[in-house]
Amino acid sequence: MLSMTIIHNPTVDTLLSRRTIRAFSAEAISDDERETLERAAQQAATSQYFNAWSAIRVTDPSIAHKIAEIGHQPYIVQAPLLYIFIIDDHRNLRIAREAGVAEDTITLDSDYTFTQGQNDAVLALHAMETAAESLGLGCVILGSILNDSQAIIDVLHLPDRTFPVLGLAVGHPAQKPQIKPRMDCSLQFFENSYPDDSEVPNMTEALHDFDEEVKKYYDLRNPEQPVMAFTEHVASQAADTGRLARSFGCPARAQGFTGRAF
Repeated sequence: MLSMTIIHNPTVDTLLSRRTIRAFSAEAISDDERETLERAAQQAATSQYFNAWSAIRVTDPSIAHKIAEIGHQPYIVQAPLLYIFIIDDHRNLRIAREAGVAEDTITLDSDYTFTQGQNDAVLALHAMETAAESLGLGCVILGSILNDSQAIIDVLHLPDRTFPVLGLAVGHPAQKPQIKPRMDCSLQFFENSYPDDSEVPNMTEALHDFDEEVKKYYDLRNPEQPVMAFTEHVASQAADTGRLARSFGCPARAQGFTGRAF
């Protein structure tokens, strides 16, 4: 196989150097920086141009503390900027109603529109994260807000046809962690079709080198704390503990979201 060389430019280097920051300095983020990040998020791709996402900028310390408690992540409160990105078909529902669309014909309550909004929110968050890192800021993506999605809904007063997706905390880094390793491209990029299991008869064996790299990464971060290999980590998390509803259908419906009239 031919050896390939990564092409470098500022955008690629920002993406390749991405790392999660969980400690922030007290330095504030300027209004210009905030405006830049928000505009970058708005320029992300959006399915059918529905713009079916919004973001709650959390500036009230008491709300930030509640979110930190829900996520069990105290460093959330340190970040000078905190956003909760949400699926937002509430706005589009209002538009449809104000245009006189018959109530029984409105289709903003389907699994498809939920997925559209979820994708829109994730793309917008990633655009904001990349823009922040290009400005020398650091970020942590907060999937932990879904530890208790109803609590997030309540604390942010989210209306019907909205749902929290991810949070993003942004600030000036007070740490410089190593870049977390990634598995070999051949195990994540496939050509034309998904490979048959017989092509990789033992996935744990195929990931052996990656497992060793991951263990070394965590050993360097905290030599006092025993760590698991990537495959051990996946196996340990594969069983349903009852903490989260798990479904390959609509996640919101799996968590009782139908009661919110999505």
